[in-house]
Order: sequence, then C-alpha cells, then structure tokens
Amino acid sequence: MQMLIAVINDPEKIDEILSGFLELGITGATIVSSEGMGRLLSHDIPIFAGLQTLLTGSRPQNRTIFSVVSDDKLDPVFALLQDVCGNLDAPATGIAFSLPVGRVVGLAPELGEDAGPA
Repeated sequence: MQMLIAVINDPEKIDEILSGFLELGITGATIVSSEGMGRLLSHDIPIFAGLQTLLTGSRPQNRTIFSVVSDDKLDPVFALLQDVCGNLDAPATGIAFSLPVGRVVGLAPELGEDAGPA
C-alpha cells in the first residue's frame, strides 16, 4: 500500500481526478484546501514580496489529495494526474508523491477487491 499525496494547483481539476480515481477502483480520498509557502510568504511578509514574480500562473488556493492506494494502482494514478493536470514538472501545476504505508485500519476495500480477510 502507498500513501498518495497530490497538491493540485488548479482546483477545477479535482472532479476529473476523482472521477478517474473511481474508474481505477479507488473509492476513498480526502481533499483539503491548501496554500503554498511562496504565496503565503509573498503576501504576509514584505521582505519576501519579490517572490511574487516567481508565482506567475499560480493560484491563491490549491487542493491537496490524500489517498491510500494499492501498489499496482500507483502508476495508473500518476498517469491520470499527468493526463488531467498536464506536466507536473511545469511550474504552478502541482506535485505528487507517494510513501509506503506499513499498516492501515478503517480503509474500505477498493473496487474489485475481495472484502474478506487476506
């Protein structure tokens, strides 16, 4: 299992991403509103106002998606994120990464999985 964390700079992309998750059989995710460090510093601390020029194209609010996914769905999830959001290596697009998960409780089975004990 992997913890997927994806910061999506365009909140309008979230519905399409979540629809894609369902098509992949991923039935659970948590979405929170978030704000990037550069934006916060450039607005709240005058000494960092020069950061504003680096933020061209960025949005005031992001959405961060948290989901636990099976290892075999990780590559399709990253492909989905790239398809919906565009090249995540481009500035002001987003970031996505995964971390190994040692134990999970309270997670509903993914679509297509047997709900019984392993």
